[in-house]
Amino acid sequence: MGVLDGKVVLVTGGGNGIGRETALLAAKEGAAVVVNDLGGSVSGGDEGSAGPAEQVAKEIRAAGGKAVSNSDSVTDYDAVVGMVEQAKKEFGGLHAVVNPAGILRDGMFHKMSWEDWKAVIDVHLHGAFNVTRATVELFREQQNGSYVLFTSTSGLIGNIGQANYAAAKLGVMGLSRIIAMEGAIKNVRSNIIAPFAWTRMIATIPIKDEASAQRVERMKNAMRADQVAQLAVALCSDKAKDTNGQIFAVRGNEVFLFNQPRPVRALGMREGWTPDTLLDVALPAMKANYTDVGATASVFPYDPV
Repeated sequence: MGVLDGKVVLVTGGGNGIGRETALLAAKEGAAVVVNDLGGSVSGGDEGSAGPAEQVAKEIRAAGGKAVSNSDSVTDYDAVVGMVEQAKKEFGGLHAVVNPAGILRDGMFHKMSWEDWKAVIDVHLHGAFNVTRATVELFREQQNGSYVLFTSTSGLIGNIGQANYAAAKLGVMGLSRIIAMEGAIKNVRSNIIAPFAWTRMIATIPIKDEASAQRVERMKNAMRADQVAQLAVALCSDKAKDTNGQIFAVRGNEVFLFNQPRPVRALGMREGWTPDTLLDVALPAMKANYTDVGATASVFPYDPV
């Protein structure tokens, strides 16, 4: 008996990396899987190919599981509706969506083109909207559904050269939170994962010094896509029905639960604030509680378990 027996799961970006490992594991745990992958490059600049998604679906079927492939883009809402219809036609329904599909177009913000900004927002944020909006009414009607969306420490903490990616991924956090709040009464859950894993997207990060070379080597050896897939699949299970609206990270064999923005310090001025009193009193008083502008590596400076 698997934790997803009788479930139908749509996995986007399922041809490579985290998506691939999630699709394979979901099938192993009893789910019928729609494996979606555009089959494009990491930058999303080509037309793509049906090959990667179909290869994963073939592997699942060869192992005795149930799977079909789909090579449409998550940026196309009508195409995502088609994925849902494909799940219904092939397997009789849909119960969970795992959405790690993504691209990278890194660059310093002062040099970032509109095209690179829009392309990343379209795939990550608009793609997350498309897969959730195309399925949420079905999930509410059947009073059962789970979303596993993907954020990033690039948004939650920050990384230089990833303004487009960070903005999209922090947007996914807000989207997931509202879906979770609105869906709770109908047993529709939404959680997000910030993954640490060596994938072809991570392989595009430039190595500029010895410290970054060491970080990349740690990721290659100790932070794998299949480790992230374990949590993604678990969150699709009905056994996780009490887990909703949460932010997780997976780093090797570590699982983190992130806090969410809440006030950390408050000051009141009975007669009201002015620019001068804010500068002279409020900001200096709050300075000790500021969050620094260090990147992800400053928050996770140690080797993963």
